[in-house]
Formats: sequence, C-alpha cells, structure tokens
Amino acid sequence: MDRAVWFQSSPEGAKAIGALHHFVTQGTRLPSALTHLVFLRVSQINGCAHCIDIHTRDLLAEGMSVDKLVLVPVWHEAQYLFSAQERAALAWSEEVTRIAETHASDDAYAAALAVFGEKDLVDLTLTIAAMNAINRMGIGFRMKPRAKA
Repeated sequence: MDRAVWFQSSPEGAKAIGALHHFVTQGTRLPSALTHLVFLRVSQINGCAHCIDIHTRDLLAEGMSVDKLVLVPVWHEAQYLFSAQERAALAWSEEVTRIAETHASDDAYAAALAVFGEKDLVDLTLTIAAMNAINRMGIGFRMKPRAKA
C-alpha cells in the first residue's frame, strides 16, 4: 500500500519537526558524532530502516570505525569501544525510548546527569525525543532507506 509522503502532506508539521532536528544538531553543545550515535541507537530500537541507513552513513562520515559501528546494538557487551559519555548517552537513549517499560528510572537519570550535567542532559533528551518523533513518521509512512540492492 502506498502511504502519504508526510512532509509534503503537512509542510507545517515537517517544519516543526525540522526546527527541533535543527536545534538538536546545531544548537547544543553535544558533539555531532554523539548526536548521530544517539539517532542511530534510537532508530535501531524503533526499527526505522530509513533512519538506521542515514545515521549509519553519518557515523561513517564522522569517522566511526566499522568495528565499533556494527556493535552499537550490543554496546553493553563491547563497552570498551565506547567512551564514558557515549555509554551514558546510549543508556539514557534506551531508557527514554523504552519509557513505557523503564519510566525513566531515578537510577538511570542520576547516572546520565552525573556525566552530562543538567543542560546537556536536557539537550540529550530533546535529541532522543526528536529521533523518536522522526522514527514514528518514517515508520508510519514507510520511508525507504537509501541503500541499493
């Protein structure tokens, strides 16, 4: 079944999501590679093929090694490849994306706050929220990945 091209059907909605995306990619102190890592992990959890494709390519362009990139879904088992900041961002991304299960526990919040501080943790959470919203649009309207057969 063909689905609407959401950003054409609702340019105002696309502009609103685009403004949040612009803020989290350009208006925070978070490193670009960390933002794309969060985008990738959230997209993996949500199963958004379009976004996984994009953010995998973004991380490769940022210089992330293939060895590290392929282990993002199982970063808990390969923690030595990820910095303390990356581990904290990945853990908080999982906590917030799975909020119905985790309820953003006090322990997870305290751990993330200890690494990021209040302002950067709010910005990280906005980054996670932005990608969750974009994933829902991508999945809901079946946006295809750029990958070619």
